[in-house]
Amino acid sequence: MAVAAGRPTARTEAENPLSEGLERLPPPPTALVIFGATGDLARRKLLPALYNLAHDGALPERFFLIGIARKEKAHEDYRAECEQAIRRFSRRKPDDDVLKALLEDVKYVPGTFDEDSVYAELHRLLDEFEEQASEPLNRAFYLATDPSFFGVIVDELGRSKLAQHMHAEVRVIIEKPFGTSLEEARELNRRVLAVFDETQVYRIDHYLGKETVQNMMAFRFANGMFEPLWNRNFIDYVQITAAEDIGIESRASYYDKSGALRDLIQNHMLQLLCHVTMEPPVSFTAEEVRNEKVKVLQAIPEPTPEEIPEMAVRAQYAKGHAGGEDVPGYLEEEGVPPDSITETYAALRLEVDNWRWAGVPFYLRTGKRLARKLTEVAVTLKPVPHLAFSQAGSLGVQPNQLVLTIQPNEGVSLSLVAKIPGTRMAIRPVNMEFLYGTSFLSQSPEAYERLITDAMRGDATLFTRNDEVEAQWRICDPIVRFWSSTPEEMANYESGSQGPEEAERLLREGHRWRAI
Repeated sequence: MAVAAGRPTARTEAENPLSEGLERLPPPPTALVIFGATGDLARRKLLPALYNLAHDGALPERFFLIGIARKEKAHEDYRAECEQAIRRFSRRKPDDDVLKALLEDVKYVPGTFDEDSVYAELHRLLDEFEEQASEPLNRAFYLATDPSFFGVIVDELGRSKLAQHMHAEVRVIIEKPFGTSLEEARELNRRVLAVFDETQVYRIDHYLGKETVQNMMAFRFANGMFEPLWNRNFIDYVQITAAEDIGIESRASYYDKSGALRDLIQNHMLQLLCHVTMEPPVSFTAEEVRNEKVKVLQAIPEPTPEEIPEMAVRAQYAKGHAGGEDVPGYLEEEGVPPDSITETYAALRLEVDNWRWAGVPFYLRTGKRLARKLTEVAVTLKPVPHLAFSQAGSLGVQPNQLVLTIQPNEGVSLSLVAKIPGTRMAIRPVNMEFLYGTSFLSQSPEAYERLITDAMRGDATLFTRNDEVEAQWRICDPIVRFWSSTPEEMANYESGSQGPEEAERLLREGHRWRAI
């Protein structure tokens, strides 16, 4: 299937004189298989991402899609569902011709993920697509299912001889959460790596596909003004916030088994911390970047039971006012057990014990039903050693802050202090701000668009490696176990607020939480 009409037949970069100067060629011919093809993730994120890649001419010339899910339905019915999902959730209004070209050859395989017949039919369809394409197709298996099926699907792919291809690349893309504990993560890694080589495995963390997260490395390593200051001598503390204004909505069955620490801190927020603190890699290859991130995680001490009460806080939201309406507390949400000890808010104080960062606290917090939706990294520099500006009219001198906002409005701001116009030497804080929308006059692509493309291209830079996942769990697992053994220490906070007062105890003298 050609999803980009009019584009020349794909050839290698060396063969194609038109490719000279292009940053990225489309991926090689690929068949993408989505397990869990009728679920929320596929409908809301994956299918719209594929459409937008097709719209931009970023899919392979020969691209084929197969969906696998339990319900019986014909190929035509699944194509209609795909079209409906794309029209509803795409970031741009679909073009009818592009949409038709994308979906015309889509196939659907019904059945449970442990059925031999599913993999036999999948094998047949992949062979049929290769015959239609007249060349070998790379295969990418996307596991967009409940995590309990990850190991089952990987085992079956190995058993049915689909994990290798003599003439093409085979890759498996695994969604989060990758285990719910260090022990589970190790066991899942063992099962996956018994079938696939590590170079074939792409563990998704969709935060790493966001433009601002990638821009952290550009700001640090492409701007000479920041690197001399990026250490314990100049930085006072770093604050990473991932706040949501919504509750758990209809996800009680998942969320009550997970909680805020597992849901966001163990993966997304520790990855953000790595991007802030990692050393410059020798080159921006997948292995070199991930080597530096693993070093950061290994430098964070494993919390002990004695330390946890002083460096970690958890809480549940109580009823309150959010989004212009009265909302229930977590324990009153449908599907939540009345005695649940699952946290909807978690805050940690971590340290990176290496030469660059020794003594600098890193404050991480995330929660549901907070004042507003916000994800940001705020780097606070140390205050000036002597303040001579004390004239009346000054609005106070705050330490300089570099704030990288990931959502809702992607951008970067730097707070400075400037003189107020007039005859007196009065000063006030001002902001220098850069926003993606106004600076580049274009809409940032969705994270999944970048990640799907990279997986098809074989670029693992924005995906987590096996030792990286286990290093993240090494930090969080002791806290999860400690909280499970001390249910009486659960705090509460009003919905629509800044979070629990107990989070203040994590802060060192002179530090404060930024307003959400």
